[in-house]
Amino acid sequence: MASETHGFQAEVSRLLDIVAHSIYSDKAVFLRELISNASDACDRLRYLALTQAELTAGDAEFAVRLIPDKKAKTLTVADNGIGMNRDDLIANLGTIARSGTAAFLEEMSSEAKDLSLIGQFGVGFYAAFMVAERVEVLSRKAGESEGWRWESAGKGEFSVGPAEVAARGTTIILHLRKGEEEYLEADRLRRIVTTHSDHVGLPIKLVEDGKETVVNAASALWTRAKSEITPTQYTEFYHHVAHAFDDPWLTLHFRAEGKIEYTALVFVPATKPFDLFHPDRKHALKLYVRRVFITDDCEDVLPAWLRFLRGIVDSEDLPLSLSREMLQHNPLLAKIRTGLVKRVLSELEKKAEKAPEDYAKFWDNFGAVLKEGLYEDTDQRDKLLGLVRFRSTAGDGLVSLSDYVARMKSGQNAIYYISGEAGDTLTRSPQLEGFRARGVEVLLLTDPVDEFWIPSVTQFKDKPFKSVTRGGADLDKVEAPAGEAEKAKEPQAAGIDSLIALFRLTLKDTVKDVRSSERLTDSPVCLVAAEGDMDIHLERMLRQHRQLDTVAKRVLEVNPRHPLIETLAKRLTEQGSGEEIADAAWLLLDQARILDGERLADPAAFARRLSSLLGRALAA
Repeated sequence: MASETHGFQAEVSRLLDIVAHSIYSDKAVFLRELISNASDACDRLRYLALTQAELTAGDAEFAVRLIPDKKAKTLTVADNGIGMNRDDLIANLGTIARSGTAAFLEEMSSEAKDLSLIGQFGVGFYAAFMVAERVEVLSRKAGESEGWRWESAGKGEFSVGPAEVAARGTTIILHLRKGEEEYLEADRLRRIVTTHSDHVGLPIKLVEDGKETVVNAASALWTRAKSEITPTQYTEFYHHVAHAFDDPWLTLHFRAEGKIEYTALVFVPATKPFDLFHPDRKHALKLYVRRVFITDDCEDVLPAWLRFLRGIVDSEDLPLSLSREMLQHNPLLAKIRTGLVKRVLSELEKKAEKAPEDYAKFWDNFGAVLKEGLYEDTDQRDKLLGLVRFRSTAGDGLVSLSDYVARMKSGQNAIYYISGEAGDTLTRSPQLEGFRARGVEVLLLTDPVDEFWIPSVTQFKDKPFKSVTRGGADLDKVEAPAGEAEKAKEPQAAGIDSLIALFRLTLKDTVKDVRSSERLTDSPVCLVAAEGDMDIHLERMLRQHRQLDTVAKRVLEVNPRHPLIETLAKRLTEQGSGEEIADAAWLLLDQARILDGERLADPAAFARRLSSLLGRALAA
């Protein structure tokens, strides 16, 4: 079979372009990435060999070998792990099957000064092209007899064809660029391994003149005592296990003893992984049983709302022969999950209390994910309610629910919120005017998940959550400042009730009701949902996702003390109803729709009425 030439997936080409043009202060991370991949390949074969011993017959000692060749100017990274066949090579090295890749890479500049953004993606194998002008991969999959060669210069295409490969595993040959000869020096390779890969739990052997030397500690980092591990070693293990380039925001290393025994070494990243909101909501925590890798895709070891965690859990009690299918709903795994969640939430509580500014960084990255637990995990709801933070009308900082309740106004009996897509837009909403006038704080909810947890939680410390866009605002129960209180006592202009009645008659087929407003102080009108109806933002979001076809009629609230409304009321009293008042009713409704982020139902009619009204005003 002849060699075939394939084009890289567009996302891979984009990533390779970024990697090739990036200026990174420590290119040596390419070796860390390749060693991590080799280690993973050995871990996966070790697991399969538990039930298929023939896969490792005659070669059961796993290792990674580094082979520099100064004459050929090549550095070889070889492993005796699971290996790849033709389809694996094309799938793993030619495509990136992860949702959101294209959009993520589109945001990145090919002139990026470092790999911090690429680290959110996980550059993996492609880091090799930082130092290599050409890469060859020779591989034979465990249990198969045919070997394969993959080759590319990283410029848009790669070739795949059959090859003579003596043993299972994968050999990566890097043809180094001019100026990268340092990676052929034995001392340099030793330092890189010691710095970045000392924790890898299998031997990394440097091969020189036919002699092999183990250059790493070759023991699983999480099995060592915490007192023996430096912060740098923790960070490098995080880089290894998460294939990440950032440093961890939080490191949690503990051993649980008692009825069940397990060790956890878990990290919270400092940056948001690009696929955090992938619909599959998969986590990246690796499960080991007595130092043997089992899976990184076990739903029961961690809830989806903690999927941002990276690291490992190593159980002493689960049987090694346990299949991935049998892991589901395993009672021991359920206990590990409970213990792990408890410890993570406890550490987050400490951070929130002792380092609120640092916690704010975590919240900006992962708060939206953590809030998923509010409606998915009733057992942890109380703890999570203590951890959630919000932006609010009180200022730029984050506020907790306890803080909010502690500063509620006299007469206020609800936790008020407004939801939408952007905080800046929400703060300008006319629906907030009355709350602002009375000094009532309103939470600004901009995460889509907010629309789902609030209906299931309903209240905090006996205070119900209430949207300012739904029903009556109950603002009359909150004591108003002296100036506002006196203004509220002033009699309304004559004809206001008649004007509202006429608006109601004019708009009867379009709105549910027209009524006088308590919440408006500066704007003439706004739209609100009737008590018991769906929140306006939730309805809009469901329509956008085609999960709702109908549009509920809204209530048009009118500010009886606004100069425009008073003028219209006076005109109605003096001249009676007419086309001018009717046009004003429709224009005010459309104004409320625009302010609410809605499209106009009939733009042509809006333009006609506006032109007519302006014409009459200018002619007067």
